Order: sequence, then C-alpha cells, then structure tokens
Amino acid sequence: MGIFDFLAGEFIDVIHWTDDTRDTMVWRFEREGHEIKYGAKLTVREGQSAVFVHEGQLADVFTPGLYMLETNNMPVLTTLQHWDHGFKSPFKSEVYFVNTTRFNDLKWGTKNPIMLRDPEFGPTRIRAYGTYSVKVSDPARFLTEIVGTDGEFTMDEISYQIRNIIVQEFSRVIASAGIPVLDMAANTADLGKLIATAISETITGYGLTIPELYIENISLPPAVEAALDKRTSMGLAGDLGKFTQYSAAEAMTAAANNPGGGMGAGLGAGMGMGMGMGMAMAQQGPWGARPIAQPASPPPPPPPTEHVWHIAENGKTHGPYSRATLGRMAGDGSLTRSSQVWTAGQDGWKHAEDVAELAQLFTVLPPPPPAN
Repeated sequence: MGIFDFLAGEFIDVIHWTDDTRDTMVWRFEREGHEIKYGAKLTVREGQSAVFVHEGQLADVFTPGLYMLETNNMPVLTTLQHWDHGFKSPFKSEVYFVNTTRFNDLKWGTKNPIMLRDPEFGPTRIRAYGTYSVKVSDPARFLTEIVGTDGEFTMDEISYQIRNIIVQEFSRVIASAGIPVLDMAANTADLGKLIATAISETITGYGLTIPELYIENISLPPAVEAALDKRTSMGLAGDLGKFTQYSAAEAMTAAANNPGGGMGAGLGAGMGMGMGMGMAMAQQGPWGARPIAQPASPPPPPPPTEHVWHIAENGKTHGPYSRATLGRMAGDGSLTRSSQVWTAGQDGWKHAEDVAELAQLFTVLPPPPPAN
C-alpha cells in the first residue's frame, strides 16, 4: 500500500450527532484543530441540519441524509479551499448540528399586570400566562444571528428573550382587541393566533418560528373577582323577595333549635323576621297572588370614568397617574405646563397646559417669570 493510500485511509472520519438532553438547539462537532478529513462521512438525522463554517464563513447547510465530504459535492467549500496537495488533504472547518424539531411546553407569562379599558368595568388590570413551542426554521440565519461561536447552545439561552416578545405583543393585542374581560376566556384560541402572527416577523429574523402559542389563563385582580362573585351570588338568588322569606324561615328554625342562653334573643329575632314575612305575605293577598308592582325609582347614573395619564420625559414614559396625583406633581414642580401627557382616546401627546382637564391644575400657580 502506497503512502498516499495510507494517508487517504487515515483521513476517513465519521461526523454525526445524537442528543438526549431535550433542550440543546445547536451543538458543534468537536475535532482537534477543527480538522475535518477529506472523504469523511457526514450523517444528518431527521430533525437535524448541519451547518459548515469554513475560515469564519458560512459555507453550506446539509439537510437530513448521508454525505461524503469531497470536493465534487461541496462546491462552496471547493471555491474556498485550495486542493493543491499531492494527496487528499484535510480541511479545517467547523460543523454545527442544529436541532430542527419542536421545543414544546415552554412557559410565558406577564410579570406585571396589563392595563386596559374594559367596556363594562372601565380601566382594569389583567394577568395572563400560557405555553408555546418554538422551532428552528432557518439554521443558517439562526447560527449567524443568535448562536455565533457558541459550541453548545440551549433553549434556556433564548427563551427569556422570546418570552419578552410574547408578553409585549400580548399587551398590545389585548389592549387593541376590544374584547370584554368576561368574553376573553371564549376567545383565547383566536387571541393566541393573533399574538403568534404579531411576533412572527421578529421571530423569523432570528431564524425561528412559533408553531403553537396557547393562553391558559387570563385573571383579574382579587377585588374585581370578589365583585364578580357577589354579582353571581345575586343572580343565583333570583327573586329577592322569596330569598328574604326563605332566609327568615331558616333563621326562625335555627333559633327554635337553639336551647342555650341565646334562645330569647334568637326567638326575638325569629319573631321579628316572622312578622316581616307575615307583612310580605299579607301584601300578596289571598291565594298567593303576585304583589302589586310598585313604581321603581330610576337607578342613579353611573359614576364618571376618571382618566389616567401617562407622562413622556427624555424618551421614556411613566404612569399612569390620576388627576389628583398630577395635581400634587404640579405643586412640587415635577409636572409643568410644557410636560407631554397622554390618556386613552387622546389624539397623540399634548402639552399639559393644552389639555382642558389638566390646565386647571396650573391656574393656582404663577406663570413662569418673564425673560430679562
């Protein structure tokens, strides 16, 4: 066997990657000196892609299959590498295996409540959380834009960034969708599709795609939930007159069954409730006729909705603030006539003195001194 045949035999190599970590997105094939032998066999399994980087330049991307690394099937590398040796020489390249399967059951959620204007409850806050899946759709772009030279890139290294993008787009979509809070649970599937579509452009720039995004829960503040529970209880009570009679009868039964020292007080309370029941039944007339409908006084008008304001300073926004808070800020000088303010329904940012509702805050303050 000649020296060239010996060297050619020594240069044969096998390049492949198997992974059982379930969170590795990119893995670099480690070879001493990054030396890939001519004629090496490259195995790319289903759910993988292999990206060749030669002398700092992205050379080629291999889809699933078995490849023999030679110049005749690597035209890009052939133009980058000079094959002028007497034998088939090794070439120094880096091989990055990219996992192209879905990474499922990834979590997202709102760290802080999201402010929105509900048509029934007015200004309110909500929180939400759910799951999503992510997949590498463009291995070359993902390698150049995100991974760089990282030899082992995991899902944890980019999941935080994706969560931020999801929360940002969820806040924007939910605030502009105009869906009442009580109807959001019935529209979570449509909201998930809207959010996935909204973030697709940004995610595509990373070489990724979001095949699925789910909203598992949308919750209200505890005070609003307590008010909803009370309203539900009133609805379950039905006819309040019958509900009151039933409650009085229950109280009388409980008092009669109490032989202790509180019996007298219990009986007195029961008798009072019984008299109330008798009067109510007397008003109904014989045969249990329905009581004569009394003219109901018109309900009071709903209280006016108070505006909340945002302030823009030095390229940043902060708020929202109530009008009372802005009045205190005007007093201590942190809100001036030229401060940029905005509230829901207002056409763009305006100076505080140009908003009728806020201009009154400065009437008790002297105007700025005249220029010398």
